[in-house]
Amino acid sequence: MLHENPPLHQDPTIRETRSLIASDKVEGTAVYGADGKHIGAIERVILEKRGGKVAYAVLSFGGFLGFGDDYYPLPWEKLTYDESLNGYRVDLTREQIENAPRFRDENDDSWYGEKDRRIYDYYGVPPYWM
Repeated sequence: MLHENPPLHQDPTIRETRSLIASDKVEGTAVYGADGKHIGAIERVILEKRGGKVAYAVLSFGGFLGFGDDYYPLPWEKLTYDESLNGYRVDLTREQIENAPRFRDENDDSWYGEKDRRIYDYYGVPPYWM
């Protein structure tokens, strides 16, 4: 069953539909603040391994040409896709995000687990595991 060919009317290479999007299309998508100003871009999406829930979208900004960026794990619930911008909006300003929990090394995985509660508390949304 797992290796069945898709029906003829389905294209397995489609990466976006009206309501779904592939993770590789989310990565690099622009993020705009409540004031409409560009903040940064989605660096990656972090998924819960077993349940499949989106834990975070990691927003990157602050560096120059990708060097020296800071990384801000945002609860997925804080992002709203805006077709007119072809990007995501958050209900925060850049300054509010700059005060949020962040990490400087994109390979620092301590943010995924031990500091989860701090991130969700900062943004005031229920954690993905609840």
